[in-house]
Amino acid sequence: MQVITLSYPHHLEAIKQEEAVAAIGFFDGIHKGHQQLILKAQKLAKQQNRKSAVITFSPHPSVVLNKSKEDVQYLTPLYEKQAILNEMNIDIMYIITFNETLSQLSPKAFVDHFIIGLNIKHLITGFDFTYGHKGKGNIHTLQDDADGCFHISVVEKYQQNDEKVSSTRIRQLLTQGKVEEVHELMGRPLITSGKVIEGEKRGRTIGYPTANILSDLSYAIPKPGVYGVKVKLNNQTFYGMANIGYKPTFHNIENHSQQTIEVHLFDFDQSVYGQQITIEWHTYIREEQKFTGVELLVEQLKQDEQQIRQFFS
Repeated sequence: MQVITLSYPHHLEAIKQEEAVAAIGFFDGIHKGHQQLILKAQKLAKQQNRKSAVITFSPHPSVVLNKSKEDVQYLTPLYEKQAILNEMNIDIMYIITFNETLSQLSPKAFVDHFIIGLNIKHLITGFDFTYGHKGKGNIHTLQDDADGCFHISVVEKYQQNDEKVSSTRIRQLLTQGKVEEVHELMGRPLITSGKVIEGEKRGRTIGYPTANILSDLSYAIPKPGVYGVKVKLNNQTFYGMANIGYKPTFHNIENHSQQTIEVHLFDFDQSVYGQQITIEWHTYIREEQKFTGVELLVEQLKQDEQQIRQFFS
């Protein structure tokens, strides 16, 4: 997949760009709703003997438009989005830098520059797509702005269980720990990648050594608790259990505000410090809780392990 990062103004000449059919949107999560647009672009590109493309943005517009907003936590940070689109065999990924200058662009100027100017011959949008300054452009103005230079296909709302599949809905499910429903809406499990760092090394003393994960803070993660996970490490996949939280049995939460992610891999006894791992969140087991003694914690961990092994069996 060819990845092209652009800002306004870019200096690509449309005539030198291969004709393409493109899906456009932010596509955080690349969930089943997003996939409808992307797969339609692929299908039409094949029929029209053109390249398939995805036009997306970075960072999220809210970072620029709402300056007081903290950094966004993404369902799929940009590099994950790129990896997924590559797996989907998209030919070209256009990443448009969303900044103050771009936010001031009129709808017509946006279309001229980033659709016509990239030699897009067929554009696939969602029913709620907006573009240009203050989102004044929409699917009703797009036909006029296209000026006959490209065709337009609008994909209607995608629903599952009578609800629209959206990034917002998936984020709400994460706050409830409902990772199995997230899996269903995304068509794949939510993942978190990070490096294994040294922790307190307490787990090994109770028979449950853990890998402490330093993850990119741009990842959206589920609510604190214990989860059944799959972990990819060195091109191998392992089952395990993960804890997101503050380890209240050993810490005063009021004085320990840094949330951690730690993973115990089943049937595994190698050192993995400094290595990159990817966690797939598959099932929520229970809330994180404070135990009055280590023995009670170990007993609960044994029950958690049994439940997770059963889930994956």
